Amino acid sequence: MRILSGILVVYLISTLLFGQLIYVARGRFHYHKRRGLSDPPPPPPPAVTAKPPQVPSDPYPNPNQDPAPGDSDSGCIFDVTSFGAVGDGSCDDTAAFKDAWKAACAVQSSVVLAPEGGVFKITSTIFSGPCKPGLVFQLDGVLMPPDGPEEWPEKDSKSQWLVFYRLDGFTFAGKGTVEGNGQKWWDLPCKPHRGPDGSSSSEPCVSPTMIRFFMSNNIEVGGLRIQNSPQFHMKFDGCEGVSINDIQISSPKLSPNTDGIHLGNTRSVAIHNSVVSN
Repeated sequence: MRILSGILVVYLISTLLFGQLIYVARGRFHYHKRRGLSDPPPPPPPAVTAKPPQVPSDPYPNPNQDPAPGDSDSGCIFDVTSFGAVGDGSCDDTAAFKDAWKAACAVQSSVVLAPEGGVFKITSTIFSGPCKPGLVFQLDGVLMPPDGPEEWPEKDSKSQWLVFYRLDGFTFAGKGTVEGNGQKWWDLPCKPHRGPDGSSSSEPCVSPTMIRFFMSNNIEVGGLRIQNSPQFHMKFDGCEGVSINDIQISSPKLSPNTDGIHLGNTRSVAIHNSVVSN
């Protein structure tokens, strides 16, 4: 009897435990059951549209097109006409050129512009440095001195006209002309073969060098036409690192002492693609 009672107790306990396990398993199976075919699929993730790469704008559009005079986004072009230059070949534009130079000298990579179409007359002037690096004097018009010794101001030196002094990394270039108005200087009696009987008079005979670079380094001159100087066309004194390219220098055959390029105590000079003639 005891044996039957024990078997019955074991049976009841086993039945209860087995039933509990089935319940838990069913609960777990229900919790992890797979989604039926009738369940709607999850919505797709929103499409991401790839942005095209950004192309930087060209900082120098139309590279072959000359900038309009005085038109510069960087404000680095100093047009002499904006400083009062008239450019009619008669008015004295010296003050405007000096003011434009002073303003440009203080700005890196700046340009003093004498624009195309203007005929600018200035008296003897020293364009002095030191200036910020990259300064350019761009002559696209005509630049000339007073016409002969009688128009030359008494206070001005008669030995030089344009002087560039104490500059480093300076460029004098453009598509314009430097006109020396030398004829009246050549006709002075003190010039060779101008005096009586083909001789020369003994009176003082000082005539201006047209362009002088003095105590300057790393100078570039290019593209210009330089003509009819009263004396030397270009002179370099105490300079180092001179590059001259694509210029034309000319004066008449009988113009006296009109050297094209005169070098004095100057080193490292390169001259390319240029014509010097009379």
